[in-house]
Amino acid sequence: MTMFAWILVGLLAGLIANLIYPTPARGGWLGAMLLGMAGALVGGFVAALLTGYDWVTGVNLTTIAVSVCGALLLLTLSNSIRNVRSHA
Repeated sequence: MTMFAWILVGLLAGLIANLIYPTPARGGWLGAMLLGMAGALVGGFVAALLTGYDWVTGVNLTTIAVSVCGALLLLTLSNSIRNVRSHA
């Protein structure tokens, strides 16, 4: 994917993930975009490991869905780590 496609998919995935799993805001729009781009990497990697197919291929619904799943995974892990630290 091109850099513009990564930014677009990342922005959409990060915003959708934040709507599905709202967390205390950190980073605003930039944080959501970075989370979505990282989610695309994580989601694409996990999906490729499980299926043997590259699901992150461009700006399409499948790529956005995989990216949102990856972003949700990252949100869950981040919140788990934050909760452990706050209770320690």
